[in-house]
Amino acid sequence: MGEVVGELARVRDALERPTLRLLDGKWAAFRVAVLRCSFSRDRRSVQADRLHVQVDTFIDELQGQGIDVPSNANGRALCNAWVNDQWLFRDNSPDGNLVYSLTSFALEALDLVQGLSRERVLVSESRLTTILDTVRRWAMEAAPDAEARIERLNTQIRELKAERDRLQAGGEVAAASDDRMLDGYTNLIDLIGQLPSDFKRVEESVLDMHREILRDFRDDDRAVAEVLDEYLRKQDELVKGTPEGRAFDGAFVLLRDDALLLELRENVHVILAHPAAAALDSGDLNDIRGAEIVIRQGTKDVLTQRRRLTATLKEHIVNHDALQERELGRVLRGIERELSTWMETAGQRASVPLELLPPMAKVGHFRERLWDPASAAPPPPLEPLDDDTPEPPTVEQLRLQGGPSLEDLRAALLDAITDGDLDTVGQLFNELPSELRRPVEILGLLHVVSGAGALHDTEESEVYEAVRAGGVRRNFLVPVIPLSESDTVAVEGLTLAGDVDG
Repeated sequence: MGEVVGELARVRDALERPTLRLLDGKWAAFRVAVLRCSFSRDRRSVQADRLHVQVDTFIDELQGQGIDVPSNANGRALCNAWVNDQWLFRDNSPDGNLVYSLTSFALEALDLVQGLSRERVLVSESRLTTILDTVRRWAMEAAPDAEARIERLNTQIRELKAERDRLQAGGEVAAASDDRMLDGYTNLIDLIGQLPSDFKRVEESVLDMHREILRDFRDDDRAVAEVLDEYLRKQDELVKGTPEGRAFDGAFVLLRDDALLLELRENVHVILAHPAAAALDSGDLNDIRGAEIVIRQGTKDVLTQRRRLTATLKEHIVNHDALQERELGRVLRGIERELSTWMETAGQRASVPLELLPPMAKVGHFRERLWDPASAAPPPPLEPLDDDTPEPPTVEQLRLQGGPSLEDLRAALLDAITDGDLDTVGQLFNELPSELRRPVEILGLLHVVSGAGALHDTEESEVYEAVRAGGVRRNFLVPVIPLSESDTVAVEGLTLAGDVDG
């Protein structure tokens, strides 16, 4: 009986959550349909007046089709009710307009409906493979025994080496079947769909912390230092002590790693190039392509809430005057003592004439500053600093900070076309010396090729490995431009901005 009672309490608590309350009741389908039509991944917030009109339009359209809608309902009343039910969040946007956005509870409910409306099931080989890979990776992280971890690594190395040797020996590389790719697409879409609600929970946690900080500031019993300590402790617990906070921290690390973002974009391009991607609808394709945008937008929203909280702390610390508050407290306590003394002898209907504001004191004008001979003295002479003057930059240093070397690039392009050893302009750029592989040289090379009429529309791209003046390397994706002997005459006859004849 005790187990059943405890389970009943947990189930009741789950059913009372706003997520399931949105999906319960006579008007559940109406609410979900309106919210799904009003918000999307690209439209995360809507101005208040616009949403009110939009909901009214949906109601009129449904009534025109003979579909039941809530009686005596209008857009403003429904939105206010949904805010009270914790399905909508109302706040001021950075430009000062009042906007609505979905709460994490509403996002979870819409994701649940989206998952149930899909035809393909999520229990598939792709989902199980993801679970097995995750368990395998964390088992390696959790193993306290060094020998056990070494054995796991050796096993993986042997498996990878055997696969590499098989491929090098001419082994067949079997492409994934359409069914397997569709299972993978479904699994990936489901994982990406969970990100907005996760980020929203972190944002709401920061917002709750913001409200608690404001309430603590209004409490005279707590010192500023104590409130700051509480804020730092809660912020640390939010990032490290909750699944949503750890997910946000991981996403923030991902955004700071250019290599990981580049790998993510390349992998998304590869999996969408498979023929099975043609079976996906436009919404699923946009979900997969927008994975990076979802991570960036969710992180941006959380950081915005954190900046608002930090601004509140700064404003209170700057404007908080403890001495003035103590003086006001002494005045109020003195008035209370005098009032208590007066009430010992005064009757029930006794009154005392009291002015709301004290009379203004009439004081003549006083000089605020007197003449000071020191203020009229000239400033001391400047000290000569000829010995500390730095050496002027050399011509080579200035050239490295300037525009592209068009003549050198045209000469290199002609040599590459004549030799015939390279197939594309990207290969030519990667073979150039370091002083001709600055990022600006890419624009110069494209300028030369464009002037020769050698640019062609293509969907393929290749990596240009650029080298900055300080030796830092950066990769850029540029459309593939083939090298052809037919372009020799056009390149030789090209007139550049730096030519004497031009």
